[in-house]
Amino acid sequence: MAAPMIESTFKSFMCPIKELRLDKTLACGQSFRWKENIPGTWVGVLAGRVWKLKQNENEIFYATHGNFMQQPTKIEKRPPTKKHRKLSKKGTTEKMTRTVEEKHIWCENLGNECDNELNILSDYLQLSVKLQDLYAQWSHKDPNFREKSENFQGVRMLRQHPVENLFSFICSSNNHISRISSMVEKLCENYGEKITEIDGQAYFAFPSISSLAGEGVEEKLRQLGFGYRAKYISSSAHYLSENGGEDFLFSLREKPYEEAKQQLMKLNGVGAKVADCVCLMSMDKAGAIPVDTHVWQIASRDYIPKLKQSKSLTDNLYKEIGDHFRSLWGPYAGWAHSVLFTADLKKFKRESPDTDSKIKEKAKKKKVK
Repeated sequence: MAAPMIESTFKSFMCPIKELRLDKTLACGQSFRWKENIPGTWVGVLAGRVWKLKQNENEIFYATHGNFMQQPTKIEKRPPTKKHRKLSKKGTTEKMTRTVEEKHIWCENLGNECDNELNILSDYLQLSVKLQDLYAQWSHKDPNFREKSENFQGVRMLRQHPVENLFSFICSSNNHISRISSMVEKLCENYGEKITEIDGQAYFAFPSISSLAGEGVEEKLRQLGFGYRAKYISSSAHYLSENGGEDFLFSLREKPYEEAKQQLMKLNGVGAKVADCVCLMSMDKAGAIPVDTHVWQIASRDYIPKLKQSKSLTDNLYKEIGDHFRSLWGPYAGWAHSVLFTADLKKFKRESPDTDSKIKEKAKKKKVK
């Protein structure tokens, strides 16, 4: 007998599509648990629940299934940020970031209904950062960004749980997005707690550090096709278990960027690139620049021509690329880098034009008629 279909009750809040594009942000290789099961509807696991997300030009719609686990996101761990950034040479300033407790300027229809679900979602999507201001700032400084980002509006950084983010990117070593996603799901199915079942599909929470540090984990992961990454996962889980566990990872949000990065690089399987991914995507280090061969190619092609003469990405070149982008784009350089990274992915180059471009094209055809 087929499992009954589960109806989803969607809530919504105002959010212009230029502030967030789900189809780009959730599929650009930051997180590996979001699937577009139905065209336009994304399903993923966040904070111990299964979420469904979709959007139109002005709203985000969300529905959840399952029960929240304790301490789902530790929103209170976000460090204080400067309230103002210079946005032009005239010295005008505008508030760029807001704490989670404050109203988001695009949540106009919520009133006082910013409940636990919305707090978790807005923290995860970092809706307190006004992305259009950042795009304007980067475009003013960088003509290449202005050109490449035209059809890639709304690409923002997710603020992920450090445990999931760390072990997902340990799986990313010499790997591609679809295979990383498969490995992450295997981790969840074998070592995570079951949350719920929707339309015949079981969903699992990401495993705890203690479960990944258990006996026989490395051998089991090798059988599941993880290869040498099995040892990295088991070894890193053991190290974390002996050095403060999840609390240790959350404490790195309070540390300076370089210190947090060096602490992460003590883990087996975590080099500079993986450490920078974790710093950027779950440690609130908005200036971290993960440099892989893809970013190296972008840098050598569009920014630092002399890099074409280099045969390998040395530690010095890695730092030079990151410093160049931080100098060019400022405190949120990691966010800007992610936009160009996304724009350069083959999967998006093969896709049809951006929604905004489609709208403009339709408008042109109407004028011709």
